Amino acid sequence: MTDTAKPNPLIELLITLIIPSIILMKLSGPENLGVVNALLLALALPLFWGARSLLRERRVNLFAVLGLVSILLTGGIGLLQLDTQWLAVKEAAVPGLIGLAVLVSAYTSKPLVRVLLFSPALMNVERIQENLDRRGNAASFETRLKAATWMLGGSFFFSSVMNYFLATWIVTSPAGTPAFNEELGRLTLLSYPVIALPSMLIVMAVLYYLARTIHELAGLKLTEAIKH
Repeated sequence: MTDTAKPNPLIELLITLIIPSIILMKLSGPENLGVVNALLLALALPLFWGARSLLRERRVNLFAVLGLVSILLTGGIGLLQLDTQWLAVKEAAVPGLIGLAVLVSAYTSKPLVRVLLFSPALMNVERIQENLDRRGNAASFETRLKAATWMLGGSFFFSSVMNYFLATWIVTSPAGTPAFNEELGRLTLLSYPVIALPSMLIVMAVLYYLARTIHELAGLKLTEAIKH
């Protein structure tokens, strides 16, 4: 039997972007893997995931491509000892590109909100769709999904701007030095309260907007719409 299960986008993001970045920032010191070995290990994860998607699903994995580009840029800045301004540009570019992909998806048949939040894994999609069709609100719901996709894209653009200013403020030492690696670690640590928390609040606002939309257009409470 062919495996047709679609991968979880959150798992894809973890494997192709988050874990490789942690490897690069935490294990690149001489007391750990070293710069080159850490870079090779960090590249291996998105490369493996991209090859897996290509072989199993016959598609190019966007997350894997973004992960490879992100790790190559961060590792290249350290190896080539480029100006740290390029790190700030790179830190802003990755969430910016994801935000752009989210906005582009709003004009496709499957906005990213439908994949990430309004999915059969989280919502009773079939019941919601039946209620929407019965009430004649299916088209209005798709319009609201597009608006929610714009809101989700906004969270990534917020991260992009904050990443740029945070990287410019914290990382000031020359690339390729121990101080540079320490500042990268500090950047990672501060990015959680400064960037991730506000972004999470925006995502929660999107979830609230989606729940209110389902209640208004499908006549279902959140407890009735969520898959148990």
